Amino acid sequence: MINVEHVTMKFKMANDKIISLKETVVAFLSGKLHYEEFTALEDISFEVKKGEVIGIIGKNGAGKSTLLKIISGVLKPTEGKVSVNGNIVPMLELGSGFDPELTGRENVYLNGAILGYSEAFLKEKYLDILEFSELGEFINMPIRNYSSGMMMRLAFSIATVVCPEVLIVDEILSVGDEGFQNKSKARMLELMSGGTTVLFVSHSLEQVEAMCDRVVWLDQHKVRMTGTVSEVCKAYREYWK
Repeated sequence: MINVEHVTMKFKMANDKIISLKETVVAFLSGKLHYEEFTALEDISFEVKKGEVIGIIGKNGAGKSTLLKIISGVLKPTEGKVSVNGNIVPMLELGSGFDPELTGRENVYLNGAILGYSEAFLKEKYLDILEFSELGEFINMPIRNYSSGMMMRLAFSIATVVCPEVLIVDEILSVGDEGFQNKSKARMLELMSGGTTVLFVSHSLEQVEAMCDRVVWLDQHKVRMTGTVSEVCKAYREYWK
C-alpha cells in the first residue's frame, strides 16, 4: 500500500536575525541572506503492506511528523519518492482547517470538505459526528469559544467518520478526557479491524505494542531499526535506559 524509497528531506533555515518581511527582501536582494541547511530525514526506506498497522517511534526531533507529512503529500521530499495506493485520511494536526468564527456545525462541513468529503455525505453523517463528539448544544456555538479538548473531539469525529484505505495518525489518542480517549482508541481499533492500513506515531510504547504489527524506529533522522513490535520496542527501551 505504501512504498517509501530513499526519502531525504532538507530544509533551508535563515541564520540571520531578521524579524520582518521587508528585512528579508532587503537582505535577499543585497545578497546578505544566509541559510543553514537542516536535514530532517536521511535516506528513509520501508514498505507497508495492505492492512498493516505500522508504528513509528523515536524521540522528539527524529523526523516522525515530517515523514508522515511527506507520505500524506503535505510536503515534497528533497530526494526519493513515496507511492501510496489508496485514499489517505491524514490525522496530523486536528482542527487545522477550522474557522474560529464559524460554529461547530459549520466547521463540520468546512473541515469535511478539506478532507475530501462531499456535502451530501457530511449531511448524511452529521448526526453520527455530533453524537461521537459529545458536543451537544455547543455544536451551534462559534468554535473560538471551545476549549482545546472540545475542538479536538470535533476534529477527530470528522476525520474518522469514514473507513479510509490508508489512515495516518500522529499522536491523536490523547484527545479529550479519559472517557473520550478510550472511545477514540476503540474507534481506531474498529478502523484497523476493517482492513485499513495505518501509520501510527506515538510516544507511548504501550499504545504501539497494543495496536501495531510492525515498528519503524527513527533516530537522528534515519531508520535505526525495523521489525516486529516486540523486538523493536525491547531494543528501544534498552537503548534509552
